[in-house]
Amino acid sequence: MKYILALILSLTLVGCGTSVPVKRNFPSVPEELLVDCPELKKVAQGTTKLSEVLIVVTDNYSTYHECHIKLQAWQEWYKSQKEIFDSVN
Repeated sequence: MKYILALILSLTLVGCGTSVPVKRNFPSVPEELLVDCPELKKVAQGTTKLSEVLIVVTDNYSTYHECHIKLQAWQEWYKSQKEIFDSVN
């Protein structure tokens, strides 16, 4: 009787220990981070004032560089996090 219980217990414990590998995937990019940069402004047709042209150019310059810096920083962060994730696996 003792041996039967020991056999049943050992078979039960062996069944609980599986060696199935767990596949982990690095998360994909969230949709809100895939938003394109805003369109640049255009100088109104027939504008003759240099001050109005400079305002549009300045706004476009700052908009472009702000978007470029955000995108570049996010890409560097994502790449480094993915490398860390892959090195742990």
